[in-house]
Amino acid sequence: MRREAELNGDTPAATTVMVPAVVTLAASSRRTLKHGDTFAMFDQFGDIVEEPLSPTGLFHRDTRHLSRLILALEGHRPLLLASTVRPDNIVLDVDLTNPDFFAGDRLVLGKDTYHLSRARLLWNATCHESLAVTSYAHEARRLRLTLEFAADFADIFEIRGFQRSRRGAVQAEVRGGDEVVFRYQSHDAIPRATRLRFSPAPQSISDARAVFDVELGPGERRSIDVSVHCENGASAPDGCGRFGPALRQARRARAAVRRRAVEVRTSNETVNAVLSRSTADLAMLITDTPQGGYPYAGVPWFSTVFGRDGLITALQTLWMDPGLARGVLLFLAAHQGQRVNPAADEEPGKILHEMRESELARIGEVPFGRYFGSVDSTPLFVALAGRYWRRTRDQKTLAVLWPHVKAALAWIDDCGDRDGDGFVEYQRMRDTGLRNQGWKDSDDSVFHADGRLAEGSIALCEVQGYVYLARTLAAEMAAALGDAATSHALLAQAESLRVKFEEAFWCESIGMYALALDGDKQRCEVRTSNAAQLLYTGIVSADRAAAVARNLSSRAFFTGWGVRTVAEGEPRFNPASYHNGSIWPHDNALIALGLARYGHNADALRLATAIFEAAARMHLSRLPELYCGFARKSGKAPVLYPVACAPQAWAAATPAAMLEASLGIEIDAASSTLVLRRPRLPAFLDWVELRRLQVGRGTLDIGLRRQGDTVAVTLLEREGPAEIEVLL
Repeated sequence: MRREAELNGDTPAATTVMVPAVVTLAASSRRTLKHGDTFAMFDQFGDIVEEPLSPTGLFHRDTRHLSRLILALEGHRPLLLASTVRPDNIVLDVDLTNPDFFAGDRLVLGKDTYHLSRARLLWNATCHESLAVTSYAHEARRLRLTLEFAADFADIFEIRGFQRSRRGAVQAEVRGGDEVVFRYQSHDAIPRATRLRFSPAPQSISDARAVFDVELGPGERRSIDVSVHCENGASAPDGCGRFGPALRQARRARAAVRRRAVEVRTSNETVNAVLSRSTADLAMLITDTPQGGYPYAGVPWFSTVFGRDGLITALQTLWMDPGLARGVLLFLAAHQGQRVNPAADEEPGKILHEMRESELARIGEVPFGRYFGSVDSTPLFVALAGRYWRRTRDQKTLAVLWPHVKAALAWIDDCGDRDGDGFVEYQRMRDTGLRNQGWKDSDDSVFHADGRLAEGSIALCEVQGYVYLARTLAAEMAAALGDAATSHALLAQAESLRVKFEEAFWCESIGMYALALDGDKQRCEVRTSNAAQLLYTGIVSADRAAAVARNLSSRAFFTGWGVRTVAEGEPRFNPASYHNGSIWPHDNALIALGLARYGHNADALRLATAIFEAAARMHLSRLPELYCGFARKSGKAPVLYPVACAPQAWAAATPAAMLEASLGIEIDAASSTLVLRRPRLPAFLDWVELRRLQVGRGTLDIGLRRQGDTVAVTLLEREGPAEIEVLL
C-alpha cells in the first residue's frame, strides 16, 4: 500500500486511508530509530510531542505504544544544543542545557549552567534511555526533572486518517515507586501493554508523569535510566533492562549484518558518508524472520513486509549481499498465495504485497493483514530467484524455491493474464483493494494523454518487462534442474511476449513505450519512467532503447537531481506529487542499470552522479523514499516531499545499485568470475575499493582508479578460485 486506497467493505461508510499531509516529516526535524518490529520517531529534543495525524511516538507492530514523552527542567523545556542519530543508526544522541530562570525580574539561574544528555536506542521491543545531568555551577543545587508520558495505542491506519468504527479503552496502573503500566483493551484478542520503568525510582510518580529531584554539587553528574517495553500478545518480557547491556547487544548484531556485505571505500568522504548511511539504514530496516532477514519497506508508514519493496531492494543489493535476497525469497515463498480470496486480492501462486499486524488489519476494518494487491511482485519474485541462482549457484535454495517459482509462473499465465491476450493485467477484486497495483499505486497514477484515468484491467508496460525477465531467468533455472522442455518453453514464451509487446506498446508519437494499456486495449500514451525501467528487463530493442535514453536526457525528464516519474508537459504532471512528477531514487537506480545494460554508460553515469549529489545534500546523507521533481538550481538542495519515508529500503539500496551500474558489475558464480563491463567512475571519484566481494567459490578485494574515460583495475587480494574480466 502506498499513498492511498479506497476502503469501503465492512466499514460504516466509505472512507480513505492516506498519508496525511497536515504534518511534515522533514528529515531535519525528526529522529528515527528501528529494531525488529519496533520503530520510534522523536523530535530534535528526543521528545514525543502529540500532534494530530503525526506518526511521532514509539510503535510496535503498527500500534503506537507511547504517544507522549516530554522532558522538562524546572518546569521548562531545555534549550537544544545538538541532536543526531549516530552513523550506525543505533543511538540517538541529544545534548540540552538549561535556559535562563527568573524569579520575577531577578535572574536566579543563568543559562548553560547544567548540561543534559539523552542517549536512546531500541532493542527487543524496548526503548532504552540513559538521561544524564552534569552541573557546571559553582555551588550545590537541587534540580527538578519531569518526564510526562502517555500511551494511546493508536493504530498506524488511524494516524494515516482512517476513521475506525470502534476502539478499546486504555487503563493505567502505577506499580510500586518505579513502574507504570498502560494496558489496552483490544478488539482482536491480542493483549497489548506499555511498561515504563525508572531507575533510580523518582521522587513521585503517577500515570502521567515521573518527577526526579536531583542533588548536584559543582562538577557532579547524575544519571537516570528509563525503559519503555512494548508488550504484544505473548511477547517475551524485556530481557535486557538497562541501557548498557542493550547497547552492546545491538552493536554486535548490527555489525554482524553489515559484515555480510561488501565493504566499499572511495576517494570522496562525502560519498563515503552516503554509502555508510545507506548501509546502516539497510541494516536497521532488515528484520529477522524464521526464513531469514527481510528489509522492512520504510519508516514510519511502511515499517513492515512489502513484497515489491523487498524484492527490488534485494535486486539492488544482490551483488553486495546475496544473503538478503535469500531471506526475501524464502519469506515470500512461505507466504505465497494459496487460494482465491477476493477480500485480499489473493490467488494461488501470487506473491504477497503487504503484511500488517495492527488491530484494524486483524479485525478486518482494513484489508491489509495479508494483502496480495500488487501485479509486479510475482514476476519480480521469479526474476530475483533467477538472479540469485546466477549470483550464487545455491543449489539447495533453488530446490526449495523451484515449486514456488513454478506456482508463480502459473499465476502469470493464468490469473495474471486476465483476458488471455498475452499481457499481465490487474484489476482489484473488490472496492476495498488498491485501485492501481503497480509500483505507482496512487489512484491517479495511470492515465491517458488527455488526463483521463485508465479504467478496466490495466496492463502496465514495465510489468510486461518483468514477466519477460522472469521467463528468461526461469528458463536458466529449469535448465540447471535438468528440465530442458520447460526451459525451451519459457524461452519461447519470452520471445513471443517480446514481439507482441513491441507492437502493442511502442508509441512513435512520443518516442517511448506507452505507460499502459487500459481495459479496452487503448494505449496510455504518456511519457513516464515506467517505460525507462523496461531497459532493466532487456525486453526492448536496441534502437528503441536509444530513443528512450534520449527522452530521459531531456529537460522534461532530467532535473539535475534525477529522472522524474512523469515528464514535464504531460497531463497530471506535478513535481510535488507522489507519483506524477517526483523523483524516486530506486526508480532512478533501475533506470541506470538498464541504461548500462544497453551500453548507454554516459547516461547511467550522469544519473548516478545526480543521485549521489542529491544524497550528499540530504539530512544525515540519507536518501528518502522520494523528493520533489523541481529542476535543480544553483545553491539550492533538492526539495523534500513532506511525508516521504526515511529511511526507506529501496532508497537506501540505491547507492549500491548506482555503483553496480557505473562499474558494470556482473558476477558469474558458475565460473567464479567478476565481469566489469565498460566500467566508469564519476568525476567526483578518483578511486574505489571493494573488499570481501564474494565471487563464486572465491573472494576478491579490488581497486578501481579513474583514468580519463576508463578505469584501471587492480587486484588487491584474492582468496580461492576467483577471476576478474574487464570488458572495455
